[in-house]
Amino acid sequence: MLERLNSESLAHLPEDVEFPAYDRSRVTPGIVHLGIGAFHRGHQAAVTDLAMAASGDLSWGIVGVSLRSPATRDALTPQDGLYTLALRDAGPDGQPREQLRVIGSVLRIVVAEEDPQAVLERIASAQTRIVSLTVTEKGYCHEPSTGHLCWDDPDIAHDLEQPDRPRSTIGMLVYGLELRRERSLPPVTLLSCDNLHANGDTLRSLVLAFALRVDVGLTAWIDQNCTFPNSMVDRIVPGTQDEDRARVADRLGFEDAWPVVGEPFLNWVIEDKFAAGRPAWDVPGGASFVSNASPYERLKLRMVNAPHSAFAYLGSMLGLSTNSEAAATPALRRYVDDMMRLELAPTLRGVPQSALDEYRLRFLARVANPALPHRTRQVAMDGSQKVPQRLLAAIRDRKQRGDDFSRLAMAVAAWLHYLRGYDEQGAAYSIQDPLAGALAKLLARAEVAATASASSQAAHRRAMVVSGFRPVFGDLGKKPAFVEALALHWERLRVLGVLGALEALEQDAAREGSAQPVPVA
Repeated sequence: MLERLNSESLAHLPEDVEFPAYDRSRVTPGIVHLGIGAFHRGHQAAVTDLAMAASGDLSWGIVGVSLRSPATRDALTPQDGLYTLALRDAGPDGQPREQLRVIGSVLRIVVAEEDPQAVLERIASAQTRIVSLTVTEKGYCHEPSTGHLCWDDPDIAHDLEQPDRPRSTIGMLVYGLELRRERSLPPVTLLSCDNLHANGDTLRSLVLAFALRVDVGLTAWIDQNCTFPNSMVDRIVPGTQDEDRARVADRLGFEDAWPVVGEPFLNWVIEDKFAAGRPAWDVPGGASFVSNASPYERLKLRMVNAPHSAFAYLGSMLGLSTNSEAAATPALRRYVDDMMRLELAPTLRGVPQSALDEYRLRFLARVANPALPHRTRQVAMDGSQKVPQRLLAAIRDRKQRGDDFSRLAMAVAAWLHYLRGYDEQGAAYSIQDPLAGALAKLLARAEVAATASASSQAAHRRAMVVSGFRPVFGDLGKKPAFVEALALHWERLRVLGVLGALEALEQDAAREGSAQPVPVA
């Protein structure tokens, strides 16, 4: 049995393992982070560690908040908050290589479900200057197609009735800010690092909407004092597996209960709009500060998140366990490459073609990284929250200009096909989505409608029922061109399977000479 990684271990780590280059005993908490999972620990916490070492400003330690599960707290508390970041890629010889760094920026972790008052107290602490979030898209309790707060969400309804024990991210933020105002404390920056369109603006609108139900004066205080920078983060961080723990322990010589595995590539862009200062995150290998993050966010959603989802849904249906396996499947790679080159890149007007080509090729190389197996079903989670911004927004852009969107429609159809809950080998899997129940009922209703229709109209009827689900599709269900494209590709997936459907799509393009035109309704 190896000894557990902790503060005393740092002096005994191997020479090739990096560790905090500052006195951790002098670090004070300046950041409260909601959602302290692998993604946060793979980018923000790691860059904060670099920033404190480079600047000597040790007032930016992180108090992590786990919203539901105590697992991260239980793993890291015996380790004094320390954990290992393992950055993996393939070397020139094609073999996996790994760089290890022990991160020291996390000071402590609290579990919101166990002690919500402790979370409010941390948000309302005089030391806190930034409250940041990686709670995933579903953590915002909003309607993906409109961005509006879901007032019928059980956690939102609960928080309006029981302000002393909030359960939702939005409730915790608002009641924590209410305490700050009552105590005459300075405002803070609320920094979303989630994959949301205009994540800072979205967070601001949700916080203000909830605050308006609590206290009009609080709404005005937040609006006038707090800042909500938009940001974009791009780094692949798969879930940690037992083999990762074993490999890291072997290198460290100490047991790390919850290391984080990621790729060396990192692109973190933040609007420089901070109410009470910020860490020196713009250290080499860290973040970039800009006046407007929108172009960077759009680039990532279109040229990273959208193809990531396409690989995940189609790869899952083929029975592939990782996106790297999907990217190594020639038909899937050709399809995703064509979707990025012919349908997604043209929506990013103003970005030079050479830059888009470089971005596309770099993404395809990143996702194919054999040293970083990103599980398809991890990426496929929460599709109802991801599909509207990753795929449907691009479809709207192309449709408005009269451009082909057949490959994007195939990706949406792949998500619907994935929702059946079993792959082409018959292996079943669970659907992890906040709207899983509603989607299951929707698909059942669509199947009844299709069965009751003439055989020639069944596929169209099925697509029409599903695309009429406004929380996801908005008004696209009323657009005949979209419904027809969705019906065509969904039916092909059902009848021909993934590879057959992709082959049919390629044949469509060949017949048309480039890309199949889709009529604009």
